[in-house]
Amino acid sequence: MEKLSQFIVKYRKVILIISILLLIPSVFGYLNTKVNYDILSYLPKDSESMKAQDILNDDFNLSSVDMLVVNNMKDKDVLKLKKEIQGIQGVDKVIWRDDATDITVPKEAIPENIRKMLYSGDSTMLIITFKEPTASDTTMDAIAKIKKYAAMDCYLAGFSAITEDTKDLVNTETPIYSLIAVILCLFVLCLGLKSWVAPIVFLIGIAFPIIYNMGTNVFLGQISYITQALALILQLAVTMDYSIFLLHRYQEEKQKVSDKELAMSKAIHATFVSITSSSVTTIAGFLALCAMQLTLGKDIGIVMAKGVVLGVVCTVLVLPSLLMAFDPWIEKWSHPVLIRPLKRTPKFVVKHYKAILIVFVLLFIPAIYCQANVGQYYDLTQTLPEDLPSVIGTNQLKEKFNMTTTHFTILSDQVKTKDIQKIIDRIEKVDGVTNVIGYEKYMGPGVPSTFEPKAVQDILHNGGKRLLVINSDYRAATDQENKQLDQIDSIIHKYDPEAKIAGEGSLTRDLIHVTNTDFQMVNIVSIVAILLIIAITFKSFSLPFILVLAIEFAICINMGIPFLTHTQLPFIAGIVIGTIQLGACIDYAILMTTRFKEELQNGKDRKRAAQTAIMMTSPSIITSGLSFFAACSGVALIAKMDMIASLCELLGRGALISVIVILTVLPSLLIFFSKLIEKTTKGWPKAKGEIAHE
Repeated sequence: MEKLSQFIVKYRKVILIISILLLIPSVFGYLNTKVNYDILSYLPKDSESMKAQDILNDDFNLSSVDMLVVNNMKDKDVLKLKKEIQGIQGVDKVIWRDDATDITVPKEAIPENIRKMLYSGDSTMLIITFKEPTASDTTMDAIAKIKKYAAMDCYLAGFSAITEDTKDLVNTETPIYSLIAVILCLFVLCLGLKSWVAPIVFLIGIAFPIIYNMGTNVFLGQISYITQALALILQLAVTMDYSIFLLHRYQEEKQKVSDKELAMSKAIHATFVSITSSSVTTIAGFLALCAMQLTLGKDIGIVMAKGVVLGVVCTVLVLPSLLMAFDPWIEKWSHPVLIRPLKRTPKFVVKHYKAILIVFVLLFIPAIYCQANVGQYYDLTQTLPEDLPSVIGTNQLKEKFNMTTTHFTILSDQVKTKDIQKIIDRIEKVDGVTNVIGYEKYMGPGVPSTFEPKAVQDILHNGGKRLLVINSDYRAATDQENKQLDQIDSIIHKYDPEAKIAGEGSLTRDLIHVTNTDFQMVNIVSIVAILLIIAITFKSFSLPFILVLAIEFAICINMGIPFLTHTQLPFIAGIVIGTIQLGACIDYAILMTTRFKEELQNGKDRKRAAQTAIMMTSPSIITSGLSFFAACSGVALIAKMDMIASLCELLGRGALISVIVILTVLPSLLIFFSKLIEKTTKGWPKAKGEIAHE
């Protein structure tokens, strides 16, 4: 590594030029990376709802269906509007009353169930199907054009409309998130470093791995909008430590040698070991997300793990050149460091470590209970502002037509017509079902001769299968709707064991089942992986459990607070936050433990060693934690999308809580278990006799 360090310093200008040139393909890669705004598409392909969606798309071309609520418009104008929408690229069919009967026929002559479905007071409803799936560019473009009719008091409702509004909101806000995170992170760095210029150099340096990371996502094919919104913020917050490590070591080496190149070479050599060992736990935390059945975890995990690796590489290769180039200005534009080593806190912690541990034990159990009982929501409309067109449309659909979600029940063509009529009758009696559309429903003596069911037949009979469209008054992902779906399942499976239900409600029901399993799996994988890494790093049996216990305590406190404030969290929060907080903040614990060990090796007793460790590591831990807190909390305050705001709030608060725990609880644990650590850790120094403390 020593020769490599010398090589990096010697050819730093060439390396910087190559690094700048590599930004060009990275930018093109970023611009050509598709963003997926449909979270439900990340469900396992073998889940029942996804299989049903495939059938709905392949056989019926109905994987993307929305409803347009048209207010205060005459039928002739509605017909004109329908034809305009039908001409939009990406739209497959627009279904309305004229598909059943001529609009000159009075509304009163239309079968009652059709009339109630399509009309409500001065409002009517058009059913729009699209040629491609929900999150495709063609469908998104078509929906964007249909949304323009909102000026005519027309509102599009449905999952595709919600997805398109999500896309607009994310594309508008993501640049703002990035700017806020950078400004607040810069502010904290100015407090923690003694130079006004160094934070700016850090931000220039970290721009390289961020751009590389976003550019190389093109090889993944696509990333989720959550990954896109959070990637820069997390990468900025998580990898900033590495830059601080290198600068501090460089300044330390400059005091020992007069040759700046030699000083930087030594700094790179010394820093490489510390940042690589530190980054391994963070990478493991992110990669644990790949264990999720919901492949959104894999999406976030791979992108962020890749970002950390690139952060380490760029800290070693690119940042040295920048620091040496700006060195005169870094030294010239200096100021007193405002985040100084703690002096009173270490004494307090060492003196009251037993009391701190008692509080730790007393809080841990209720914190676990609170975390386990936090309310979660799976309804994606809850993440969006109420004034978005799709949310307005969804609310109008419920208020005026008693429709909130639509289920698509797929039956074999072998099921007898009389049995399907029985199925329809039974489903219509299920609580919350407002109406059922099926071709068989419109066959019989009660159907007027003016009503031609062929248009309905063309849609509902395809590919050797029959389709029933069930409208529900319940919102997706609620206990009511999941119970309703279970009842429908039991009805249809009595007549067709292979029957399936597609639609948003079925997808979110599977989402609930999948994420409940994912939460346990990801926690276990991340904890086991980090336990092993710490065990190898310290050659210890006991230290991994002590360090992870401290961070898990911080996680439980963080995730338990919403229970006390009666706040519901988006479903993804419970899975992602704990893993990221563990992976990112375990670094603080490792830094504290390493310094504690060093002080024991220098001949200090366990209390004095803990006191010095707290004091000397506090500036780095506080600066890093505050950077994480500032970047995430700033975004949480301005984000309009609740999913992004909630995730950032939890990440920011989690970093702050982790800092407090590492500076108070962890040293107390190290003091209390010092004898156990000594016996179960290879090469751990023996603590000297106790010395009286003030």
